[in-house]
Amino acid sequence: MDDDAVVRLLCSLEGVRLLRADGDTYFLYDPAGSLPPEQQRPFATLITSDRHDQASGLDRPGVSRLNLGLKLETYCALFGPPPRPTPDWRPVDTGHDFTVLDTLMPHPVYAPLGWVCVLNPSASTFEQMQPLLREAHELAARRYAAHAARPGG
Repeated sequence: MDDDAVVRLLCSLEGVRLLRADGDTYFLYDPAGSLPPEQQRPFATLITSDRHDQASGLDRPGVSRLNLGLKLETYCALFGPPPRPTPDWRPVDTGHDFTVLDTLMPHPVYAPLGWVCVLNPSASTFEQMQPLLREAHELAARRYAAHAARPGG
């Protein structure tokens, strides 16, 4: 499944807004397009280079990493307790090879926060990830609603 197809499918979810920077794509839940910058937290990202971390070898031709922020309970059901963050948020040791393609695994840096990833998901893997995509999107929608409900939100 190519990056354009991933972007199209994630953009088909309700309320999604894209931010693009340096070849990377950040998926926000922001149906009104009104979130202030300090509230713009993506629920999914599509990263295309080693600019943020070198754990996945994203500078290989044609390799990108789809990342999703999940509930910690879901992360634990998939992979067990999340690792502790490292100083300066460097890659964590989860026992996974973060360079393997088409395999759902903990995010190399943000696993402590419940993030998962897959490099170059196939159509089959992407289909299997649909419940996780919905969960990440729903979490973002709840955060958005909580922000909107606050005075001045």
